Amino acid sequence: MRILVLGGTAFLSAEIARQAVAAGHDVTCLARGSSANPPDGVTWVRGDRAAGAAAFTGVGGGWDEVVDVSRDPVQARVALDVLGPAAAHWTFVSSCSVYADASVPGADETAALLEPLPEGQAGTPDTYGESKSAIEQMTLATVGAKAHIVRSGLIGGPGDGTDRYGYWPARFAANTDTVLVPDIPDDATQIIDVRDLAAWILQSAEEGLTGTYNALGDVVRFEDYIAESRRAAETAVGDGAAQDVIRPDEDWLVRHGVDYWAGPDSLPLWLPADHDGFQARTNQAARERGMVLRPWQETLMATLEDEKQRGLERDRKAGLSRDTEQRLVALWRLEER
Repeated sequence: MRILVLGGTAFLSAEIARQAVAAGHDVTCLARGSSANPPDGVTWVRGDRAAGAAAFTGVGGGWDEVVDVSRDPVQARVALDVLGPAAAHWTFVSSCSVYADASVPGADETAALLEPLPEGQAGTPDTYGESKSAIEQMTLATVGAKAHIVRSGLIGGPGDGTDRYGYWPARFAANTDTVLVPDIPDDATQIIDVRDLAAWILQSAEEGLTGTYNALGDVVRFEDYIAESRRAAETAVGDGAAQDVIRPDEDWLVRHGVDYWAGPDSLPLWLPADHDGFQARTNQAARERGMVLRPWQETLMATLEDEKQRGLERDRKAGLSRDTEQRLVALWRLEER
């Protein structure tokens, strides 16, 4: 197949390109290359999609498969207009952030969506879900009969730049200081390995699969994930792994300024109470259409190995800084006396 990946330099799009080359496909990546180069073996067309239709000047047409991971509706519209008519199959990687209600566990692809951004409005980080919803809508309107809409959840595995899934195994492996863990043992986590997601996207393109699917991992209890993170750290660093844990309740964490989910001074994978379904949607439809998931413990171990290579004590995009964590541990112990 002749495959065009709009991107190909970061995480998921790079993994799709890498696997496609390994499978013997003719792969082209349209990318700026400002942060990284596409994988070896692809044809690299340098282009900045902010330039509009001019970015596609050297791309050509007649693609068997186009993969777009865009979060900007303006850029997605241009790609659909320029490439859509001649593309045989079109994959848009959307997100489960398009859903309007995150409170219901087990919800499927028929759940209500957020109102899409108005046509012509560029996306921002604050309108991520609405942006993806808008791109879904325009994709279906433009290339609907050949569109595969992939609603991914949290993507983990080697190369994850968000620092969320890897925070906990890396934290236990980093040093022996006390680890602050939210007291949410039964909360759901739901991560899909980037390698499994890329493999299913490529398989679906080869088979011509169309329709909209939740591409998610299986649900894992937060406490099971934490316990496995501790075991992985002990395997990786032995006696250097942290053993002491405190578990403040959620109200205490909120009172002391700890943030949910991601970003500085956050506890990754911890969500507000009205988000019980955010990491607990069904993946049954995608599984029935061939999506195969490796054991989540394997993803966690691979993530920790990647964390070790990148530096366990590096500055992170998500999680508590060491100073903040030590301050909170001291406060908790003082208040518990």
